[in-house]
Amino acid sequence: MLNQKILEEINSKVSELVSQSPVKDIEKNMRAMLAGTFSRLDLVTREEFDVQQEVLLRTREKLNQLEARMAELEAAAKNTQSEG
Repeated sequence: MLNQKILEEINSKVSELVSQSPVKDIEKNMRAMLAGTFSRLDLVTREEFDVQQEVLLRTREKLNQLEARMAELEAAAKNTQSEG
């Protein structure tokens, strides 16, 4: 019980010191600087990436279907030519 009280008191004092120190300002400035840097980069959100990945997957599936259909049509055309 005594140890818990001491730990809480230490935690309180450390939090108080940090809030009064320039650490908060530095953190705030770093976040602003990083946000500015990221906004200038050509980045996408994870959600947008996932959506585009799904679109690409569907496009690949459709391409595979079209390639298979094309092969069938070419084979049928070849058979028709060889018969005639």
